[in-house]
Amino acid sequence: MVQVDKQESTAVLEESVAYLEKKGFENIKADVEGYETPKSYNKKGSDISITPDIVAERAGIKHYFEVSLKSEKPKLLKSKWKFLDALTRMRNHRFKIITRRGHYKFTREMLADINLEKNFIKL
Repeated sequence: MVQVDKQESTAVLEESVAYLEKKGFENIKADVEGYETPKSYNKKGSDISITPDIVAERAGIKHYFEVSLKSEKPKLLKSKWKFLDALTRMRNHRFKIITRRGHYKFTREMLADINLEKNFIKL
């Protein structure tokens, strides 16, 4: 999710972290109180920084998770997803999207717009 939307949806982020802990992920980093913040990536030549919502490890493989909720800045969200997808493919990591009821159609359309074939996790 984009930084603008992050303040409104900390409950969804906490629910996602609890889900990942239950699924056996370790070394979880999230932008939630009580967890370490994941590494941010800065766009060269501008003040835009990209921070994954959740980063966790399982079986020695790093997974990047994005929480997909309806956003007022879909263009920024699309570029963030494309960047994280390219980063994870380059480093042989995994990139997954978490969404919840009421946001499935938005997530499907966003993935179709940027030509990403992802099965998202439904909470």
